[in-house]
Amino acid sequence: MGVSGFIKGFKLLHRTKPRIRLHPYGYIQRRYFLDTKILNSSDSLLPVLIVGAGPVGLVLSVLLTKFGIKCTVLEKNKGFSKHPQAHFINNRTMEVFRKLDGLAEEIQRSQPPVDLWGKFIYCTSLTGSILGSVDHMHPQDFEKIVSPVSVAHFSQYKLTRLLVKLLENLGFGIHTLEGPDSLDHEPLRGGEILMGYECVSIDTTDECVTATVSFSKEGKLLMRKIQSKILIGADGAGSMVRKLVGIDLKGEKDLQKLVSVHFWSKDLGRYLLNERPGMLFFIFNTEVIGVIVAHDLTQGEFVLQIPFYPPQQNLEDFSPEICKKLILKLVGQELSDIDVIDIKPWVMHAEVAERFACGNNQIMLCGDAAHRFPPAGGFGMNTGIQDAHNLAWKIASLLNGVAPTSILATYETERKPIAVFNTALSVQNFRAAMAVPATLGLDPTVANSVHQVINKGFGSILPSSMQKAILDGIFSIGRSQLSEFILNENNPLGSSRLAKLRHIFEEGKSLQLQFPAEDLGFSVSLNPCTGVRYLEGALVPDSDDVVPAPELPTGRRRDYVPCADPGSRLPHMKAKVLSNFPSEETISTLDLVSENKVEFLLIIAPMEESYNLAQAAFKVAEEYKVSTKVCILWPADSVTRVQPESKAKLAPWKNYIDVIEVKRSLDSSSWWSTCQMTEQGAILVRPDEHIAWRSKSRVVGDLYSKMKIVFSTVLGFESMNS
Repeated sequence: MGVSGFIKGFKLLHRTKPRIRLHPYGYIQRRYFLDTKILNSSDSLLPVLIVGAGPVGLVLSVLLTKFGIKCTVLEKNKGFSKHPQAHFINNRTMEVFRKLDGLAEEIQRSQPPVDLWGKFIYCTSLTGSILGSVDHMHPQDFEKIVSPVSVAHFSQYKLTRLLVKLLENLGFGIHTLEGPDSLDHEPLRGGEILMGYECVSIDTTDECVTATVSFSKEGKLLMRKIQSKILIGADGAGSMVRKLVGIDLKGEKDLQKLVSVHFWSKDLGRYLLNERPGMLFFIFNTEVIGVIVAHDLTQGEFVLQIPFYPPQQNLEDFSPEICKKLILKLVGQELSDIDVIDIKPWVMHAEVAERFACGNNQIMLCGDAAHRFPPAGGFGMNTGIQDAHNLAWKIASLLNGVAPTSILATYETERKPIAVFNTALSVQNFRAAMAVPATLGLDPTVANSVHQVINKGFGSILPSSMQKAILDGIFSIGRSQLSEFILNENNPLGSSRLAKLRHIFEEGKSLQLQFPAEDLGFSVSLNPCTGVRYLEGALVPDSDDVVPAPELPTGRRRDYVPCADPGSRLPHMKAKVLSNFPSEETISTLDLVSENKVEFLLIIAPMEESYNLAQAAFKVAEEYKVSTKVCILWPADSVTRVQPESKAKLAPWKNYIDVIEVKRSLDSSSWWSTCQMTEQGAILVRPDEHIAWRSKSRVVGDLYSKMKIVFSTVLGFESMNS
């Protein structure tokens, strides 16, 4: 399926019926008839139950807690994974982390220096010839011009550890089944992470969701029912919640099968630090082909990704001793300290759930439970965390009585198109990665075709040992294309291949790491200012807004240009706080949005008409019981009349802040020019830092009526009346 067909194949579907009853299938259903016991607890109705304690579920629990919403997290595993897994944290996710009690700063302090991980290196071995390298870090990436924070390289298990610590600081307890802090009989009040609990059935009514969870204790399988107003499935690519509610995935399955080998070697780390530091090493030689991910060169932590072809190959072919031998062949020299920690098979998919919600939006999917991407570009965890960021303020608005249930419908409306686009972009980037071995004479599509013929064609009638011998023989012949006899400048064929390879790297047609235009906004359509945005949902489009046709991802890096269209992420600009003048505190415009409560932000210039608009916004917000703050953004050349003017113009309202632009240089664009608006305009920003509404110029007519329409539309009351 082509990328164009991939995007077009996804269409938003209608909601399911408001009442569903879902029971486990297969082995789970049979488990009820074993030695089990259903425990009746005196749990009160939890506001939110989150299934899955990976980064997405943990970030969602942090955000909800900071918004005053109690939640409990279930994790089927008895401990947190220590496999590194995802490791690239993009700009937008780091912006989210800036609001989580210093998490971004802690990551930046703990990660390796950027000059150790900015490159992808293509070589015949880690000590052999370099075929090419690509530096994915540009100087502007660290100048904090378009974002107040930079990207990061930080292993997922380390991120999980920091998130758990953050939750403990917020009052959460980690409860295991074997320890003295087990809660298998205790009522749940919110603020718990329960380890070793698996969701095995889900039942909904108009009032609540009832999850039946299983857990083993003292050799017995026990069941417990937990009731909540909302249940979130953040339980990963193999989501049991998704399966239980019967939501299918759509897209491309089984793009590639791999084995992931987590290992340590300080000797290898020291060598690469001195000779060829990088993040990813793509290694092609006559004995083995693989990718080594350097998670931390200073500590010597690595993951090897190697192609896997079952059933001819099985996990016994990747024992720790065999993996050590493979690593040495990829390194090209002896190492005495290789320590293989973990070996895991996995399958690469490119799929998106047909629905992100069901049961009258009482059950929501988040993260990998809703979308499974190829790892190319690092979109998986980042997209999932941004799902959580989108969803948290909407859940809080509903449960705090600020918004109707229709607010939750906008989660799928906004996030599903992003998942579809990011899936297509990941596939495009994965195809770009495959261009390198194809240029070297190792077309991966040929390898997959050969494997298919052996599995389903004439080869399937042969004994398994013969199938394996044929597969190994064909792959060995293929790897002979990488011999020094062929792959050198004196061989016409090798010279031609190396020239094509250099062209791929120079033209940016290989695997890319950064996509700033997509990272700092989200879209299925790239608008003229290259800002990316939600096209519909909890927002008010411009009256002259024409929704463009879906645009295909290019797979190339495109730099972000600030945009203030509705649905876009609020542009970043430095500003100095003047409310406590002469304070010298300098912040980002993103910092104007509250991190601890669901609050809208109205940005205006210090003009009579704009102050009047702010007065109207305050009145409407008070009626809707939604917190709203006004920011008066002063031009860089004016500070003298700030204090008395805003106070007088906005009285009796007090929730406002005066800030002044901080320009990078004298010829830098002003705030309103950056937003492509006049200073008579106004911007209403949602709690997730996305623009809910804007007026490019002065608002005319009845300001109160205008702001009432805006708030009712964004909060979902307008959809109830339509």
